[in-house]
Amino acid sequence: MKKYIVLFFVVVFSNIVSSQVEEFRGVWITNVDSKVLETDEKVAEGMDYLASIGINVIFPVVYNKGYTLYPSEVFESHFKVKTLQANGFMDRDFLERVIIEAHRNGIEVIPWFEFGFSTSYSENGGHIIKKYPDWALKDRSGNLVVKNGFDWMSAIHPEVQGYMTSLILEVIDKYDIDGIQGDDRLPAMPSIGGYEDYTVELYKSENGGLEPPSSYTNPSWKKWRADKLTQYLSDLRDSIKARDENIIISSSPTPYYWGYNEYLQDSKQWAKEKLVDNLIPQLYQYSMTDYNYALNTTVSQVRSEYPEVFFAGILSKSGSYVIDTDLLGNMIEANRNKNVMGECFFFYEGLRANNNRLGDYLKENFYSEKALIPYRKGNVRRPKAAIVNETDEAVTLIGNWAEYPMKGYEEKIYRTNDTSDYAAAEYNLTVSENAFYDVYIYAVPNTPWHDKARYTLYSDSTTFNGADSLVVLVDQSNTQLKGWQKIGTTYLKSGTKKVFKLDNSGLQTDKYIFTDAAMIMINRKIKPSVVSGVHENKKKELPQSFELSQNYPNPFNPETTIEYSIANRDHVKLSVVDILGQELNVLVDENKSAGNYKVKFDGKNLPSGIYFSKLNFGNKSKIRKMMLIK
Repeated sequence: MKKYIVLFFVVVFSNIVSSQVEEFRGVWITNVDSKVLETDEKVAEGMDYLASIGINVIFPVVYNKGYTLYPSEVFESHFKVKTLQANGFMDRDFLERVIIEAHRNGIEVIPWFEFGFSTSYSENGGHIIKKYPDWALKDRSGNLVVKNGFDWMSAIHPEVQGYMTSLILEVIDKYDIDGIQGDDRLPAMPSIGGYEDYTVELYKSENGGLEPPSSYTNPSWKKWRADKLTQYLSDLRDSIKARDENIIISSSPTPYYWGYNEYLQDSKQWAKEKLVDNLIPQLYQYSMTDYNYALNTTVSQVRSEYPEVFFAGILSKSGSYVIDTDLLGNMIEANRNKNVMGECFFFYEGLRANNNRLGDYLKENFYSEKALIPYRKGNVRRPKAAIVNETDEAVTLIGNWAEYPMKGYEEKIYRTNDTSDYAAAEYNLTVSENAFYDVYIYAVPNTPWHDKARYTLYSDSTTFNGADSLVVLVDQSNTQLKGWQKIGTTYLKSGTKKVFKLDNSGLQTDKYIFTDAAMIMINRKIKPSVVSGVHENKKKELPQSFELSQNYPNPFNPETTIEYSIANRDHVKLSVVDILGQELNVLVDENKSAGNYKVKFDGKNLPSGIYFSKLNFGNKSKIRKMMLIK
């Protein structure tokens, strides 16, 4: 009889929760051995491809070779230049473009501070140490620390910490992002270092005047320095969360068994203190034997401290090496067998190599279903953008407009040079939830276009200094403004409504205005910051059906929340059962009125494994799969 119960649960699970897959699917995007970040066109195509294969998080590099890749006032105040002097980064804000194109596709963006506390690569400290020699990390002999070719500054020096924190907070304040990330160099410090004057004096002040041990492998000396890095991470987290609690603190250290001894990265303690919101150890191996060792060891050492944020870093490309699909598949299977629900790939070009072989393989074999990000607790922070083209029914063209054979978002654009009669293009878009939205037009600039095209934005509140509309003038002739361009931000309530219009007011007789696609995306920087899937007044609305939601967090340890809704008064039984259908806990067993309910479940007395929440309502029932990982 039991085997039939198992089959029943498997069938019900596959029918009910297949659309609720929760997996972390990330990729690092670099400016080394890659051209994708150098033009807006490549960025747009790249984000479209990543979305098509199921990627839901990207980590674009923003700090490399001791330089910011985005225009930075903080960096300029220290070094007199705003960004790395390289093609594709000097004259444009690549990060702004990445954010637009990724969010358009529903992909979260977590900027990656790759160089962290290193300054340069075999350049005797480079421009940073040349300007600030006191920032240098020193070994026992007083030499600048160089490890694996990288030059280092002291991660304990307060000015160094302040510099790095300022860069990170600048990105958070300047851009509508979803998190920030440090890797094996943030926070990190080669364990051979720590003998520079500031660190020595600090150690002496905290240890009764004693000098630091001469052996850098001394356990107490290692712990003292590692604890300083942990304290920095804790302080950084406080600063970030004070700005926005929804910003993810991501860390991708080397595996704990290596990272602690070599770089003083105590990722086990970071997980224990819940200083990170996702943790992606770099399990960069070239064989399954080595990968299994790295995975199993890191899972046993670190994952147990904070299971729901633990994912795996996989090496997809390095130089001429590109991972074989069989090996990649085996690594992902090993992750799932260990209940590691997601991975991040280093790096983007590996997925695109050999005519997209790896990326297409992931889509066909593992990422065929859209996945929610596990630590977002069943919510979607970045829903795909709402887009309408000028030829769609949602757009009303008034007056004398004509097709023009110029490549826009799709095939053509419309333009008018009519100055005698009124002409306008009114854009209606479907709004998914009550929120502030950034409004974009798809710009196809040309010198004959009007330099003061008149757009009117509409709002469902008095957003615009007490008014519900705002006129914005846009220079359509500016050839630097191509692709999606933001024209303003407005507050909109859910439903279909007119978001903006373009009209020919003020049009010069020898000029044209054009119109093409339009887009709206949620702005998460403006308060109140709402989370997609949690709508205003949700608790006040009576449900229209009988529903059992996916528990969150999932996986969980040991507590999770189960939500359910009923449309009318009846008897409700909510229970937790095992894979054999045996009832383990009864959480609710009584008559309930129509409404939305939340119930906490504590699995502290259960072993790790797969369980199900089961809701019986009248003569109906539903179940959801839950995963307990200890």
